[in-house]
Amino acid sequence: MTRIFNDPSEFAEEALAGFCDIHAEHVRQVPGGAVRRRRPAKPKVAVLVGGGSGHYPAFAGLIGSGFADGAVVGNIFTSPSAQQAYSVAKAADSGAGVVFTYGNYAGDVMNFGMAGERLAAEGIQVENVLVTDDIASAPPAEAEKRRGIAGDFTVFKIMGAAAEAGAGLADVVRLGRKANSMTRTLGSAFGGCTFPGADAPLFLLKDGQMGLGLGIHGEPGLFDTDLPSAKDLGQELVARVLAEAPPGAGDRVAVILNGLGSTKHEELFVLWLTVAPLLRAAGYTLVLPEVGELVTSLDMSGVSLTVTWLDEELEQLWTAPAEAPAYRRGSADSDTTEFRADMSDGGSSRVHYEADGGSRAFAVNCVAALEAARDSLHSAEAELGAMDAIAGDGDHGRGMVRGVDAATAAGSAAAAEGAGAGSVLVAAGDAWADRAGGTSGVLWGAGLRAFGETLGNSGSPDAGELAAAVTAFAARITELGKADLGDKTMVDALLPFAETLRRLVAEGSQAPDAWAAAARVAVKAAEDTAALRPLKGRARPLAEKSVGTADPGATSLAMIFTVMGHHLAGTKALAGSGPH
Repeated sequence: MTRIFNDPSEFAEEALAGFCDIHAEHVRQVPGGAVRRRRPAKPKVAVLVGGGSGHYPAFAGLIGSGFADGAVVGNIFTSPSAQQAYSVAKAADSGAGVVFTYGNYAGDVMNFGMAGERLAAEGIQVENVLVTDDIASAPPAEAEKRRGIAGDFTVFKIMGAAAEAGAGLADVVRLGRKANSMTRTLGSAFGGCTFPGADAPLFLLKDGQMGLGLGIHGEPGLFDTDLPSAKDLGQELVARVLAEAPPGAGDRVAVILNGLGSTKHEELFVLWLTVAPLLRAAGYTLVLPEVGELVTSLDMSGVSLTVTWLDEELEQLWTAPAEAPAYRRGSADSDTTEFRADMSDGGSSRVHYEADGGSRAFAVNCVAALEAARDSLHSAEAELGAMDAIAGDGDHGRGMVRGVDAATAAGSAAAAEGAGAGSVLVAAGDAWADRAGGTSGVLWGAGLRAFGETLGNSGSPDAGELAAAVTAFAARITELGKADLGDKTMVDALLPFAETLRRLVAEGSQAPDAWAAAARVAVKAAEDTAALRPLKGRARPLAEKSVGTADPGATSLAMIFTVMGHHLAGTKALAGSGPH
């Protein structure tokens, strides 16, 4: 149980601020995360690690010489926003390019990718290295779909050492991807983790049971089994990891026996007494192995085994010195200078709005629609989180609340400054993406931006223009998320809504009637996702567990569009739009 907190929604920000204060000699906080206190005296590649909070020492604890130049830090178990990644990159860039490296999760891929596009447009060299070490999350034939867990540590360490040694961007990326291709991890959970403020863990195991194949975001294991002895657990982990040894791999390996949050070091030491002899008996030489908490999952009880097969260049980088707040190896000296306060931190400037009277009047409706969505999501937060915890990480309700709160505040502020309807929704979308993070955050943010751009800032929209804006919203989300009907995502409610609205308007229906009918279709479509198996996102590896529960993303979308209709299209509030 996470017991020390103030406002649970501010836990991640306060934890980062506290970390940066206690380690102020080594790191400094910037918008979106933290970077090294001292900048390199000459240009070097900036290795930027990142992901959601809750995994300490990953990610901020790894900032330092021979390791990361900065960390992009999202909310608990939620990917950072594109704006956060951009801001940290601007603060860390010293002229030799930046490389984002992170676990393979849809939200991270989208947000870091969008940040990279923005940086590249400004002339900054940027690359991405994804970690895909979790052998339980997809079969070998689909290795590119695997998620990143404790293998993050090995890949980050090798990339950081390469950059510290002066390697160029292309070489740092090559070595990171090579290290990832040679890394395999398998984990096991004995008990779930609990969000700050939550009164129960994300998942429970029966007494005497263990979940094999856990993720670092609180996802339960792929299957449960009787809790084995330390010897039997060690044999299971070693056998499964070695069975996936990369073709042509050598006999020297980096090994990490990682605790997930509440597994004591003494327990790990007992387990090591089985793991190490088995690896040596298989003919391997263990090169500076690590036992401890390196990539955690809040207070989860569990353990993971990571093996990275080394060649000469990878071993040199794995064994190189490093010094970070949460990790030290040897003596890591780097050629640095004190941070100069005039360096960019990725901040933004005030926007000037232009709009006519009709659009400014409709902007008031847009703010009211956002407020209605906010109230509805706050009421449903716990239930949406419970739905998401069935086969995911349980953060959907909290993420949606954070997003809609930020969107409502930003939209209201824009309207107060004279923005038209389009600009209000664009501001709301950008704030949603920045504050919520995660896959749903970037999708909702991009969707609202597309909606606003289509509406524009001239006049009050008629039914056809509203339908066109919804179509643009849907097109942007499907373009980014790559989901289709039947994948058990928000798209399963979104596309029926958009198509019904478009068709009814084209047939001559008035906006209130068309929107109300489309909302009823979306609610029914969301309910029907209970029968589907997820084919996208974090729930995909646990597909069977989600059958019987409606998709939380589809549910929240139907709910939002239902309550927004009264303000955007003049419909009456509909019943039955909440989670079921």
